[in-house]
Amino acid sequence: MMNRRNFLKIGVSALAFGIAGSGKALATEDFAGNPDRLGMLSDTTRCIGCRRCEAACNKANNLPPPKKSFEDTSVFEEKRRPYVADVQSYTAVNRYTVDGKTVYRKVQCMHCDEPACVSACPVAAMKKSKEGPVVWDEKLCIGCRYCIVACPFYVPAFDYSSAFDPRIQKCFMCYKRISEGLVPACAEACPVEAITFGKRSDLIKTAKLRVWGEPDKYIDHVFGEEEAGGTGWLYISGVPFSELDFPMDVGTTSYPKLTKDFLSMVNITLVSWPALLGGFYLMHHKAHNEKSDKEGDKQ
Repeated sequence: MMNRRNFLKIGVSALAFGIAGSGKALATEDFAGNPDRLGMLSDTTRCIGCRRCEAACNKANNLPPPKKSFEDTSVFEEKRRPYVADVQSYTAVNRYTVDGKTVYRKVQCMHCDEPACVSACPVAAMKKSKEGPVVWDEKLCIGCRYCIVACPFYVPAFDYSSAFDPRIQKCFMCYKRISEGLVPACAEACPVEAITFGKRSDLIKTAKLRVWGEPDKYIDHVFGEEEAGGTGWLYISGVPFSELDFPMDVGTTSYPKLTKDFLSMVNITLVSWPALLGGFYLMHHKAHNEKSDKEGDKQ
């Protein structure tokens, strides 16, 4: 059953998606993207909470140092989200105690097959790449933050450091690194192989082999295989996913698909005015950058 929170998220996605008009295929067709698209698999039974993934993410993305060091275990006293508060990386590891057992969960963008954030973006600044990661184009972003509201996993964060340079902060699955044939930083840094990188189809097979091979160790479910229409980041666990703060009400239908009936009735007013205002913003943004460049050349 869908709750009020998710209803509102779908509503925002539908509105922005109708405005954009650029993601129609996502909302009306089953996902038929690259069958060899890449993904990640997190095994919570292996994670030891060392936070080396956080440190590696921070370094690979040239992010500012955290307020608390990556060795400081006091951060586990509260549940954290990526790139908020003292978290200065695109991922965060949280600690849970379930039936006397300590379990760690790595949190980051889920890289949905049919992302709500992509459908919600009125200027196509968010994109589902053919390789698999959901990426963001800073040159197109107008800072509307619809992607933040639309995400059923509460992932994107907004950097308020500059009013003229809005930045959406989230995991991009080290898109640049994998484009160069490298492994994402977090997977490379994990000392216990709790994170596996590869083709999504292969990762699902790997996950099921582990789950079925050790039924006493794992819950019989691969989170992300079908949730929200399928995600690029998958999880397997030895305890119920609900005990690790996974959203259990996202359903198995992608959010863009849930908006397809609405899109056919979107009034032209919803298309013209936001597009016009977005154009004004982009013109102003470009003029500001050109002015800054000229001033820099004079110095």
